[in-house]
Amino acid sequence: MKKAVVLLSGGLDSATALAMAKQQGYYCHALSFDYGQRHRAELTAASRIAERMGVVAHKTIHIGLDSIGGSALTDKLIDVPDHAQTGIPVTYVPARNTLFLAFALGWAEVLEARDIFIGVNAVDYSGYPDCRSEFIKAFEVLAGLATKAGVEGCKFSVQTPLITLSKADIIKAGTRLGVDYSMTVSCYSADDEGKACGVCDSCRLRRAGFEAAKISDPTVYR
Repeated sequence: MKKAVVLLSGGLDSATALAMAKQQGYYCHALSFDYGQRHRAELTAASRIAERMGVVAHKTIHIGLDSIGGSALTDKLIDVPDHAQTGIPVTYVPARNTLFLAFALGWAEVLEARDIFIGVNAVDYSGYPDCRSEFIKAFEVLAGLATKAGVEGCKFSVQTPLITLSKADIIKAGTRLGVDYSMTVSCYSADDEGKACGVCDSCRLRRAGFEAAKISDPTVYR
């Protein structure tokens, strides 16, 4: 049985990565995080997606990243920008993907799974350092050194099927696989119903992706 742990935020990219893992024949175990983000709409979306796509199991782990702040997504005193920024934006969450992958690695070792899927993207993204291939490769080295399975000769692989795709290509691929993007929430400032602001960086990238793909955008905007 080919098992995988799939990081599922409830957004467009992670839903597509889950669909790709399933298409490759993996028995998918979805992992989401309540990390003190500004809204819970994406967690509600993750639960819907996990149920719709028939994962083997879906866990939500609580991490209090809001207790250290440092990001517009975890500190409500920092506004989410409504315009493009240069450099690494204030929506970067310190060490987020490092922590997420660490939990995924722990669950994978328990499940005797050797593959972890994460929907990071290095083309149409916001400039986050933990979305780059260099980071993923470094984490795979860590996985081999830090786990019982790793030191006993098992190799963990962090699968990044979206990393070189444009947002339009991601949307096209997910549409071919039957992903219902109306269920996903990408907005940094979504309301309780999951309605998007339409002006944050994530909303701009998502909208431009649908336009470039020439596919109708199902996003509900405020």
